[in-house]
Parts: sequence; structure tokens; C-alpha cells
Amino acid sequence: MGARRGEVIELEEEALLTVSGIGWQAALLAAQRLAAAGATALASVGTAGGLDPELPCGAVVLPAEVHVLDGPPRVSDARWRAAVRAALPRDCTVSEGALLTSRVPIGARLDKAIAWRETGCVALDMESAAVAQFAASTAVPFVGLRVIVDTARDELPAAVLAASAGGELAIGRLLWGLARSPRDIVAVRRLARRFRTACDSLARLGEPGLPPRRALCGGPWRTRA
Repeated sequence: MGARRGEVIELEEEALLTVSGIGWQAALLAAQRLAAAGATALASVGTAGGLDPELPCGAVVLPAEVHVLDGPPRVSDARWRAAVRAALPRDCTVSEGALLTSRVPIGARLDKAIAWRETGCVALDMESAAVAQFAASTAVPFVGLRVIVDTARDELPAAVLAASAGGELAIGRLLWGLARSPRDIVAVRRLARRFRTACDSLARLGEPGLPPRRALCGGPWRTRA
């Protein structure tokens, strides 16, 4: 699945795809673009950080609920989620625990542990609740699929957090941050390996013609994998 940020493309499965970028507002705008293009169901697909210490890098999160810190949780479409779950490869580590969407990055191990203890959510992203809330407001089904990059035990380097503050990773800011704090280089390399693992998992699930992609693109009305 490939598209430039802000572009809506049609996939061969008669599904629409757009790339939002990082954060609540970017995800909301992406959901609005899809709705304007005719989408009748919305899926939030991407990466997440682990809060549950048992979830390894590359694990798949299919949340039954998406939580925010300042509002009610949103429920994913049970039939659609079950179809996606059944279509996943048997060797996938899968959790259907709740996903927490934060408007600000949570990268410190201690902060992740607090979020895990206080919310019970197994993973964290910055987009899915925006899509879920828009889906609820327009009465269309929603499902989320997120793959773990950084685990609950990983500390996100300050240079990475600063470089992604604008909605996408700014390489210039990242390099500047690493120049100011070279001790972060080892952590950035580890995170890059984690990111490649997560992207490989996403690419595997998004392979054209295979059951996971068919289930994701089929929506709640075409659920047979």
C-alpha cells in the first residue's frame, strides 16, 4: 500500500488509502479526506508503542477499544475486527487489548509504565482515536490495526521526539538533535531496527491478494478472508 501524504488513492480491492502523518489533527484530516472521497468505513493502520511489557516489537494490536485521556473510549467494529484477526498469520503475536491515543508523545519508560497501570491499555499511538471519533460522528464502522515499534522497556530518544513534533520525521532536526546529544545515537540505531521490524510486519500484512489485506480492505460487509 503506497501513497503520498495528503493523497487519496484507490486500491485494487475497491478500498481507499491515504497517509496521515503523525498526530491527532493529521489523522482527523485524513479521515475527513477519505469520507469526502466516499469511504463508508474507516481503518487506522500503522505503528504504535508498547505499554504492555509482554508485547514484543512486531506484535499486532487489534484494539477492541480506543481510549483517550479526556473522553469516552471508542469501540471498534466487532465483526470487522474478528475477520481481520482470523486472517492474520498464525505466527503473529496478537493483542486485542485497548489502544491509548495520546495528543503528546510518551517515550519514557516510566511514563509508559504509568500509562499502562492507569489506563490498562496495551499500546499507544497518536492517531487512532481521532479516526475512531470521526467514524462514530459519521456513523461508519471503525477498526484499528497497529504494529509495535518501541516496546514498554524502550526509551524513545529526545532527538526523535523533537524531530517528529511537526507531524512527520524531520531528518535535519534529528541530525541536529543527535549532534547536540551524541549519546542518543545508540538508542536511535536500536529504534531504527525496531522500526524496520514493524514495517516488515506491516508490509507482510498489506501484501496484495493475501488474507490480511483482503480482510482489512473488505470492511465489515465483506468479511470472508
